[in-house]
Amino acid sequence: MADTVTPAVADAAGPGSTRRERTGWYFYDWANSAFQTTVITVFLGPFLTTVTELAAGCELGADSCDGAVYPLGIKVAAGSFYPYLISLSVFLTVFVLPVIGAIADRSAHKKRLLAAAAFTGAGATIAFAFVTGERYLLGGALFLIANISFGAAVVVYNSFLPQLGGPDERDGISSRGWAIGYLGGGLLLALNLVAVTMLSEEGNAQRTLDLARWSIVSAGVWWAAFTLVPLRWLREHPTAAALQAGGNVLTDGFRQLGRTLRELKTYPLTLFFLLAFLVFNDGIQTVITLASQYGTEELRLDQSTLIVTILLVQFLAFGGALALGALAKRIGAWKTVLLSLVLWTGVIIAAFRLPAEAPVPFMILGGCIGLVLGGSQALSRSLFSQLIPAGKEGEYYGFYEISDKGTSWLGPLAFGLVFQLTSSYRVGLVSLLIFFVVGFALLAAVPMRRAIIAAGNTPPRVL
Repeated sequence: MADTVTPAVADAAGPGSTRRERTGWYFYDWANSAFQTTVITVFLGPFLTTVTELAAGCELGADSCDGAVYPLGIKVAAGSFYPYLISLSVFLTVFVLPVIGAIADRSAHKKRLLAAAAFTGAGATIAFAFVTGERYLLGGALFLIANISFGAAVVVYNSFLPQLGGPDERDGISSRGWAIGYLGGGLLLALNLVAVTMLSEEGNAQRTLDLARWSIVSAGVWWAAFTLVPLRWLREHPTAAALQAGGNVLTDGFRQLGRTLRELKTYPLTLFFLLAFLVFNDGIQTVITLASQYGTEELRLDQSTLIVTILLVQFLAFGGALALGALAKRIGAWKTVLLSLVLWTGVIIAAFRLPAEAPVPFMILGGCIGLVLGGSQALSRSLFSQLIPAGKEGEYYGFYEISDKGTSWLGPLAFGLVFQLTSSYRVGLVSLLIFFVVGFALLAAVPMRRAIIAAGNTPPRVL
């Protein structure tokens, strides 16, 4: 294939990379965003909650359900099963993702790791075709496999970022990746919107449930198919440790992770930034993950309204990611992320006040989310790349990914607990304010330039 890119994704090649390689990197965001958007953000919450309610003895299409299920003998309110499941998946990733990162740093074949994780997650997503009737435990198990694999693949994917450009280029590279991802996720969601609109039948709740299941399956197919592009265009950039590595990469990765854990105290400012990110991004991911459940269960909005809103978020987020990336060039990525957290606080307050059965205010709020969503995440990713000691990108992004795409845990746990205690999704939503307020305070306290120098890197001109 010719080494060309479309104008929307073209940029000057950075040190040791080509435009084609960067475009391949962008397109993994295009591939995996289908899982984030179609599965996590829109369909899975309402779908799995409905399946769980059926298992709890509730009628399909009922306005409310007070039933409970008993996974492993533990009583769980049907409406809390999905948030608890998210928290469980992240608890497991705490152990998995740093190890995957360490292995990636020790491996000369990171693309193979990316392929293994991505295709495992895509396969588990496609297997939702078998989640029928009251099979909520099968759905929960497949989600755990898919979400953990999703996080593992993103760890490997993110570890390529420092090798694609210098300090002054990474904000732009990261922002373009997020923007292209929003286009990809939005396109598949648009196709699903057409399918749901054309094939659904008023009053036929079973048909709606089936359409949701096949929309989830379509995301797995999309994820697997477009992963072939980065696997073809990305190049391996093995670290010195990878080139010198001998023996078993898996056992070497565990040993290296142990050394890194012991050495973490050498980079306290990097850890402080990571703590700030884990707090505020947990809030962001919880809003994204539970938005559709909040819309259906509390605001009593139909599936088409939710899909249109999330579609609006996707396409506005494309422009928002690029716009905040451009703003970061003027005032710095750190200040831009802080500004975005102020806007996120406003979003939570506005969401609490939304009236029920009113689609237009919900859509307007979705548009506001879109404008700040992509930029806050893309710039956090590029900021963190400046704080990683050279050669340890995979390991550090393993810790970072604990609260990146779809892997929040404290927020869903708080949301689920508050709902179980109050039976109110609105009160659960308000509990998320603490993540943005505390996250802002922690991030504001990080001396970024000093932190970057302490990690052995060169600061960009504007922070």
